[in-house]
Amino acid sequence: MSQVIGSRCCPFHTITQSYPSSTAARDPMPASDTATGTQSGAQVADLSVVVSTIRGMVTVDLIRAVALALPRTTEHLIRDRVKFRVGRIVYLAISPDEASMGFGFPKEERAALVEAEPEKFFMPVPSDERYHWVRAWLGALDEEETRELVIEAWRMCVPKKISALVP
Repeated sequence: MSQVIGSRCCPFHTITQSYPSSTAARDPMPASDTATGTQSGAQVADLSVVVSTIRGMVTVDLIRAVALALPRTTEHLIRDRVKFRVGRIVYLAISPDEASMGFGFPKEERAALVEAEPEKFFMPVPSDERYHWVRAWLGALDEEETRELVIEAWRMCVPKKISALVP
């Protein structure tokens, strides 16, 4: 028997718990001997949690792996948003619901990017339009494109000498 339970990390993940079918093993918290920490008598339920994601979809873990591999990058949680910075400059931010990300991008090219692929990219909120910033839907991006966007946003914040270290 399996049961779908809500996911905390992302609306795109599904967490499924499998329970054995025998009634004797359905108790997930069997009695235990507090002195020895051993379980007494009843058969223990075999709980397995399977986290499945949509194949090829970009996750926060992928973004984190790419960003933290770049020199001088630090990760911060600011107002429920995961942000990646070089020094005090934020070059990448993930929305609290993990459905979109904002990243550094040249202002001059931003409108053309959004017009070319409006299903992937969208303009930042009006208060952020003065910055070199654009936003994207994570569900519309593929892994290779995400790596490229993260690295190019990072390159905007670091000296050319450091940027040359990453191919």
